[in-house]
Amino acid sequence: MNALKNLGLNVVKANVCLDSSGKHNTFAITKASTGRKVDDPELLEAIRLTIINNMMEYHPESSSRLAMGEAFGVFQPYQKIDVDIATHIHVYDDAPERSLLCVETADRPGLIVDLVKIITDINVDVESGEFDTEGLLAKAKFHVNYKGKALIKPLQQVLANSLRYFLRRPTTEDASF
Repeated sequence: MNALKNLGLNVVKANVCLDSSGKHNTFAITKASTGRKVDDPELLEAIRLTIINNMMEYHPESSSRLAMGEAFGVFQPYQKIDVDIATHIHVYDDAPERSLLCVETADRPGLIVDLVKIITDINVDVESGEFDTEGLLAKAKFHVNYKGKALIKPLQQVLANSLRYFLRRPTTEDASF
């Protein structure tokens, strides 16, 4: 909590859940200066990195489950995990003035920043976002709008196609070696 406070943030709500898949912690964070949700992509990435750094420092046993199964901490992963996670993108009408964008894809460093940049690059506004990871799977939900209105079907398709293009797994041509 102190690390988040040092970033100028307040934790306004915390939820701890224990189920068969493990312990899940969810935090609602606002900017201390304004009391509003965090929407700055650079600050979102700083939050993510702060959490990872604190996990590494105070819970080094978690290092085998971080960073897409690659070893970068104290402990090697038990087995190299296949990161061929399918990307799913759905856009739903949420209200007359906004749409709900749901993205599931492989987690990686900088993902939140990239998602927000892709969305805003096509002039879609992000009102709020909710992010979660389950192992190597990242789940993001965004309330988005275009000029204060829900996205029309053609714009939903443009948004989904843009995200799919930028989130696809990079490939290397054999001829490039």
